[in-house]
Amino acid sequence: MSPRADPAGEQARTVVVTGGARGLGAACCRGLASRGARVVVADRLPEGRAVEDDLAADGAEALFVQTDVADEDSARELARRAIERFGGVDVLVNNAAVYMDLGSKAPFEDITTAEWDRVMAVNARGPFNCAKAVASDMRQRGWGKIINVSSSSVQQGVGGFAHYVASKAAVIGLTHALARELGPAGICVNAIAPGLVANEATRTLNSGDDGYLERAAAGRALQREMIPEDLVGAIAFLASPASDFVTGQTFVVDGGAVMT
Repeated sequence: MSPRADPAGEQARTVVVTGGARGLGAACCRGLASRGARVVVADRLPEGRAVEDDLAADGAEALFVQTDVADEDSARELARRAIERFGGVDVLVNNAAVYMDLGSKAPFEDITTAEWDRVMAVNARGPFNCAKAVASDMRQRGWGKIINVSSSSVQQGVGGFAHYVASKAAVIGLTHALARELGPAGICVNAIAPGLVANEATRTLNSGDDGYLERAAAGRALQREMIPEDLVGAIAFLASPASDFVTGQTFVVDGGAVMT
């Protein structure tokens, strides 16, 4: 079978980024917009509007859609508005996750069923809902990219966040299943597994351990702190036609802490 053509051709692709209001999501929105993409900023937080405004001020086409990815109807509305505004969805970046709101580390015996379900609803069901919402549009055009954000904590087995680690392992399993199902339609599905990012969430979750980020940096082949922008290149590659024969893979982006 011959390679399928990118329907956007030389024109800007439309990229939906969930969890785009802050952190990695906001960095991804900025990085992809700087590469010419039309960006749909999806987040339950109203701060996503400021990201849309910033992108527009820089000359990019952008749209903010307030979205709860754990809710199937909300995910469908996100896809509907993206397609209505830009004519289709070329790339979906499933980044939204419960992480900053976890509080602090806790033994798995202390994690309540309600907290487990809350994390799973966003981190595992959210990518499922959003992939379902855009798959039909991608199938019709015979091309698309779905990029799921997992975590290198899956490979490392980090303690204190059993629900988070389990949810990110589920993302990798979902990536494999969707890659197999959607491949015949010309849709590539991959995951990235970021390492520990030096951001507000990490500092909050590890408050009281002043040397945490320094120890993480020392354990990498590239011995420096990791920032959200370090992930943008990998996402941009997986969003581009350059990766049209790459699917079902998990790219660990952590400066060489985990090597597979």
